[in-house]
Amino acid sequence: MNSDSYKDMLAKVQAFHDKHDFKNTGGEELTYRIALMAEELGEISSCVTKGKSKEELAEETADLFILLLGTAIAADFDLKQAFWDKMDKIMQRESKMIDGRIRVSEFRDV
Repeated sequence: MNSDSYKDMLAKVQAFHDKHDFKNTGGEELTYRIALMAEELGEISSCVTKGKSKEELAEETADLFILLLGTAIAADFDLKQAFWDKMDKIMQRESKMIDGRIRVSEFRDV
């Protein structure tokens, strides 16, 4: 059984980085990681727009999540703390309906 703890997930991604020596082979270069995340978003989009299975969508979303954890490792920041800080911030925001869909943002008068 796999652990649901953030610490264990982060350690597993770190082990993957170590196994393939990402630090010394370009795998932790941030511009490269952004390109990989964009690729994964495209694959997620394809799952949705082409009606692929929820299992395929889950796999592609997991790929993006793994990349996000790896980016926190590569850029040396605490993603868990960033998550909680951001949640505190966005919970204070108002929402608006825009073109029939809810939007939660920092709305500014232009």
